Amino acid sequence: MRILLLGSGGREHAFASAIKKSNLCSQLFIAPGNPGTSKCGININILPNDFSAIKELVLKEQIAMVVVGPEDPLVNGIVDFFMDDVQLKTVAIIGPSAAGARLEGSKAFSKEFMIRHGIPTAAYQSFTVKELEEGTKFLESIHAPYVLKADGLAAGKGVIISSNLAHAKEELKSMLTDQKFGKASETVVIEEFLNGIEVSMFVLTDGENYKILPEAKDYKRIGNGDTGLNTGGMGAISPVPFVDAEFIKKVEEQIIIPTIEGLKKENIVYKGFIFLGLMNDNGNPSMIEYNCRMGDPETEAVIPRIKNDLVELLQAVADEKLDTITLKIDPRSAATIVMVSGGYPGNFDKGFPITGLDKTLNTYIFHSGTAFIEGSIVTNGGRVLALTSLADTLEEALAQSYAAAKIIHYDYEYYRIDIGQDLLNFLL
Repeated sequence: MRILLLGSGGREHAFASAIKKSNLCSQLFIAPGNPGTSKCGININILPNDFSAIKELVLKEQIAMVVVGPEDPLVNGIVDFFMDDVQLKTVAIIGPSAAGARLEGSKAFSKEFMIRHGIPTAAYQSFTVKELEEGTKFLESIHAPYVLKADGLAAGKGVIISSNLAHAKEELKSMLTDQKFGKASETVVIEEFLNGIEVSMFVLTDGENYKILPEAKDYKRIGNGDTGLNTGGMGAISPVPFVDAEFIKKVEEQIIIPTIEGLKKENIVYKGFIFLGLMNDNGNPSMIEYNCRMGDPETEAVIPRIKNDLVELLQAVADEKLDTITLKIDPRSAATIVMVSGGYPGNFDKGFPITGLDKTLNTYIFHSGTAFIEGSIVTNGGRVLALTSLADTLEEALAQSYAAAKIIHYDYEYYRIDIGQDLLNFLL
């Protein structure tokens, strides 16, 4: 079949690499893609939110399946657009409806959904600019650290965690009054802080059945030792040593099943990936947040561990036959290191040539913020590359990815040198 993949980041390159391997895929198109995805199929200069251009492409190229990578088109209703169009409704599209995407698109809706369906999560309240005073009083009523979340999409950067009450109040005012995150922070969710270790789990569902994919741990902060500003992700590890069978069973019973059943009870169409951002507190899971798609850079660590034909999996989702599939997972460890532009997540320069991409061994190189200019691949974003290695041990996988990072060069490159070290210590 002919397949269209929407997106341009490392997540989409990881998807493209897996889709390309499938015997079920006769031609892959990526819109808009990047220099890495161009090795897997044909890049098309269409943005994921340009629904009319996507329709034209789907009809022209007789595309049978559309895989939606990023959250924006999902929140903006691309699945509904396909379902409501007589020419497109027979095309398989992988992703939730706009109603389902609200699990990510609105933190307030997501928290309300968790409460409605008895899913363990932190206590919270939501506030608008007219309720600034009430929000300030709520901050005074809870204990530090204080968690403030922009209600809408903020590219993974709309969360503030502060240990200082005065600073938390300033941030609340900045988010609501000064629109620190634009429209995303017109409503702010204030939560109690959850103790424990964060972990990401992923579910693929056809709306009725589900498969639990490999878990991952990502590293959000820019600096070693989890210091500095939040980023879109500086690395990821899969599997995670503290995620054992007992923890997975608790997540399934307390979070996954109530989520799938809750979506069904609320008549929400959901065929695609559900990201579960979890806190593990002494073996007990609590929900931090949902995403309506796979995470990035977690995808770059998780997808290489899935041994199934990815297109076969996605077709089973479209056909509501996911229960007929047996998931096959590579037992090896995956270690993903993200190379970024110096200055990220603040201001940074672009356009620096990247060398060494063809000299690495035993490592997947997933492009994210790159471009092809005048015959050279150059930096074109904050997060530039994700380097993933698989090995029998986490230590070996990390060593391979870091070896690749030392071979690849561009001006002002930066990457954390402590990815996975906390998990290595956990294994000792």
